[in-house]
Amino acid sequence: MMSQPSRAVLIFCRAAAIPHEFKPIMVKNLENKTDDFLKINPLGTVPAIDDGGVAIKDSSAILRYLCRTRDLPDHWFPRDPASEAKVDEFLHWQHLNVRAGCALYFIKRWLEPITKQKPPNEADVARQLKIMTKALNTVESVWLENGKNKYISGSEKISVADIMACCELEQPLMAGYDVREGRPILSEYMDRIKAELNPHYDDAHKIVFQMAKKFGGDIPGIYEPRKEKSNK
Repeated sequence: MMSQPSRAVLIFCRAAAIPHEFKPIMVKNLENKTDDFLKINPLGTVPAIDDGGVAIKDSSAILRYLCRTRDLPDHWFPRDPASEAKVDEFLHWQHLNVRAGCALYFIKRWLEPITKQKPPNEADVARQLKIMTKALNTVESVWLENGKNKYISGSEKISVADIMACCELEQPLMAGYDVREGRPILSEYMDRIKAELNPHYDDAHKIVFQMAKKFGGDIPGIYEPRKEKSNK
């Protein structure tokens, strides 16, 4: 559950009431490199699913596959080409923007220093903060149209794009950065998605919230790094 895409898939399965068996994979223990796991996903990455012998190894592909193979409400991943494209637009865009910004900020600011037991490289952190800030601005101005859109796709109902977005946006919390701060549009949006997906949202993010509360961005065993201030 430290993995944003894994949280997204689990939350979706629970919110859409898709029968499944959740198998936690401890990456730090290299459980993603075992023979059994590599049979499902040779890439050794999470998440992955095995649906009766059909193995899918990418979160966006998993979400699309589940929506196309189950009898689910159309709003999750619309079948209408134009509406479908709106969800796909974000899923493709977010990899090099929201995910690249939020995930790599978390890695450079917090996870990597813990792993190496060395202070963060401030130049790397500043670089990722710039990428993340640009991505957050774009989410607000383009995908949410400065508050006009309730959901990423521009529709009137939640889609898998919203789950993917919020799981990524929560990740910097563990590094002491709350993307909601100073951003009322983003904050209102995330609160809306969280409320619609609860209790599954909070349950899947339990470890994220616990780590954020326990450390507040401080790096165990190193020192208390300065807190980045939210900026637009």
